[in-house]
Amino acid sequence: MAQSKKKTSKSIAVKASSAFPAWLGNTRLHRVLVFTLSVCCYINTASLDYALDDAIVVYDNMFTTQGIEGIPGILNKDTFFGFFKEEGKAQLVAGGRYRPLSLITFAIEWELFAKKTVDEQGNTKYKGRPWLSHLINTLLFGLTVLLLHALLLSMLKQRFDEQQAATIAFVTTFLFAAHPIHTEVVANIKGRDEILALMGSVAALYYSLRAFGEKKIAFHFLAGFLFFLALLAKENAITFLAVIPLTYYFFTKAKISSLIGTLAPFVLASVLFLAIRFSILGVSIGEPPIELMNNPFVKIENNQWVPFSSGEKAATITFTLGKYVQLLTFPHPLSHDYYPRQIGIMNWGHWQVLLSLFLYLGLFVYAIWGLLKKDPISYAILFYFATLSIASNIIFPIGTNMSERLVFMPSVGFCLLLGVLFSRWIQWKKGAFKAAFAILGVVLVLFSLKTISRNLVWKDNFRLFTSDIEVSPNSAKLRNAAGGELIAQSTKPANAARQQNMLEEALGHLSEAVRIHPTYKNAWLLKGNAHLYLKQYDPAITAYRSALNIDPTYAEANNNLGIAYQEAGQYYGEQLNDLPTAISYLNQAYSLRPNDYSTVRLLGVANGMLGNIGKAVELFSKGTELAPDNASAWFDLGVAHLNAQNTELANAAFNRAKSIDPDIENKRRAGSS
Repeated sequence: MAQSKKKTSKSIAVKASSAFPAWLGNTRLHRVLVFTLSVCCYINTASLDYALDDAIVVYDNMFTTQGIEGIPGILNKDTFFGFFKEEGKAQLVAGGRYRPLSLITFAIEWELFAKKTVDEQGNTKYKGRPWLSHLINTLLFGLTVLLLHALLLSMLKQRFDEQQAATIAFVTTFLFAAHPIHTEVVANIKGRDEILALMGSVAALYYSLRAFGEKKIAFHFLAGFLFFLALLAKENAITFLAVIPLTYYFFTKAKISSLIGTLAPFVLASVLFLAIRFSILGVSIGEPPIELMNNPFVKIENNQWVPFSSGEKAATITFTLGKYVQLLTFPHPLSHDYYPRQIGIMNWGHWQVLLSLFLYLGLFVYAIWGLLKKDPISYAILFYFATLSIASNIIFPIGTNMSERLVFMPSVGFCLLLGVLFSRWIQWKKGAFKAAFAILGVVLVLFSLKTISRNLVWKDNFRLFTSDIEVSPNSAKLRNAAGGELIAQSTKPANAARQQNMLEEALGHLSEAVRIHPTYKNAWLLKGNAHLYLKQYDPAITAYRSALNIDPTYAEANNNLGIAYQEAGQYYGEQLNDLPTAISYLNQAYSLRPNDYSTVRLLGVANGMLGNIGKAVELFSKGTELAPDNASAWFDLGVAHLNAQNTELANAAFNRAKSIDPDIENKRRAGSS
């Protein structure tokens, strides 16, 4: 009997070697190669700065920047609370977000590696080290790919001979490591939540299979713990509750009775996670807000925002599902932003929607047909469906149409499908090996080059926004972001020579933003800011008033409107010598900012020059109340009293000014000359 087994083993090896070269069965070499590829594709991210949502979770999060002391706050609040620092704002997206694990890693990084600086006032401040965070993301991604390779080998050896299993695992993980669609996850520091969620889920399934095969109970506990960590990284890990039984069904001979015990650690981990999540965020996932930037399925009708019709919503979701397949198959061009209306309002008359529908129906039919046959391609399709479900907008709203980061986990199914097809091709067609690997090599080179070049777009917000606006010109959010970043960059001394051009470019983006989204209050605010920097006061005032019409409590718009009125008044008074117009603007500024010293002073000067002496005295008196230690405020009051022929009060004010600054009179004379 033993001799018979030996012959069988030898015959399989000979058969395998005729289709596969020996190196294709060397899994140790595969691990080295796939980890090296993973790191090489993303090592250039170490030169990048923070970008996009990194502010929310890293350098502008009050919990993260407290280091280890901030961890209790991270565990007890919505993920975005540390950034918004205000109850309610963190849950702008329906249901809120509870993803503490990645923030805890950022807090530990901050504790150990934040750079200490001292400003001109002697205040100690700390800055993050983005290069380190990027490097950690790269290494975590490489580790995730290694774990995926180990999981695939563990699964596939149950159905295939060792070299076939090695080939499928090799091709799948190489495609996954190089795929450019993953750049949003790895090159964006915030994307660590996606990496940790997949890493934990894959590791949990790997140890669960080992526990089942090796009868080691300790591995069941380890699997449950790893899955709990994955859930703490990001909620989409919960989709593995569907993946795990599918894996056992396709790749083991587990009976239902034993499967229940195997799944118990995952169920318990999920229950514990959900209990914690609901205790912090509440039980209801909430209704989607009627605000386009947090709910893409609304539109304007009769000057009011209303939900999409059921047909429009279904068609738009179907279109985005097809878009995911297109980007997985041909990842160009890529963008971090698919907000409205980059994805437009679709209906069933669009051919892209129908094509996507037929594609998914075909995949679904094949998956069901292959279910009974335990076809690995069926498993790959079902893996893709299961892990994409939570981010598809079908089950509940996620706040955006789609995002490349959302197919990080589902792309495992896509790559596995290609890996199985590759293996079947080189087995089915004699002599196809060289051609197959030549094509695979070309794809990997193109994917890797695209990934490496795409990483550089994530250098900082300016590079990211101004690059991706070429790909997503119809996104109101990206138009707004590009406009805001151009304004911020235009104020830097290095950009003084091209400030006007940058501001005018910003206005172009912001005008598009409010065209797409007429009630986008932040875009109106930024548009006002751009006009104000260009000294275009009336358009600035109009923009700020538009923002306030949308939200009368918008404090920043209200404050900036006051500044616009003040600067307009100063301009008309000092540059055009049009005192009545200056006073008109300054009165508006005063009504909005009655306790702003600069506004009060300018209004006092204008009234004094126009001969309204009593009003000037009243305003300069208030100026001394607002700035009692300001020598100029008292000197202005002295001049006003002198003009009103109140010599005693004038002398008292002058004396007070000199007591604060003995040289105030000479300074005022020098200033007037």
